[in-house]
Amino acid sequence: MAFWTEAPDRDPKRNFRFRVLITGLQTGNGAPASSVWWTKKIAKPNFTVAESKHVYLGHTFYYPGKVEWQAISMTLVDPVSPGSLARLNRIITNSGYVVPGNENTLFTQSKPKAVGALGNVIIEQINGDGGRVEEWTLKNPFIKSYKMSDLDYENDDLSTIDIEFRYDWAVCNSQDGNAMYPSFDAFVTS
Repeated sequence: MAFWTEAPDRDPKRNFRFRVLITGLQTGNGAPASSVWWTKKIAKPNFTVAESKHVYLGHTFYYPGKVEWQAISMTLVDPVSPGSLARLNRIITNSGYVVPGNENTLFTQSKPKAVGALGNVIIEQINGDGGRVEEWTLKNPFIKSYKMSDLDYENDDLSTIDIEFRYDWAVCNSQDGNAMYPSFDAFVTS
């Protein structure tokens, strides 16, 4: 039977009910900032499993290989204040990037600096009452790229920034009924 006939008092997950928390985008007082109101869309974590092929006497057999998590994209609205572009630039600078021309600087980007500058990236899917029903945490994330929207006199859309995150893996906590189940087990069984 379908979910709407088995449990009519339950609401299914909806794509527009989510929030994203990025601790590297901090407010002026140093408190962790949420990109709740300026996140326009974000992809959930996905992965692929490599395969190995073995041919034997006219038959083909496949074996699973390593898991590779795919980079995800997020679109932010670019507000005037607080300035998200300045915060993103600070994250890239704190990752170790130095503008050419400063010969006195002898350091470069590194994974520990990039992960530390961005902080945690948490994607929460919420219900109609604002409660979490699913939570994804990206592990060791860093900004792979970001792109600002084009300026155009014939376009009255909000200015946006597209950000691509690379991470090592993701952990999902999923809710069934009233309990929040931790870790990858919830992802596999739900």
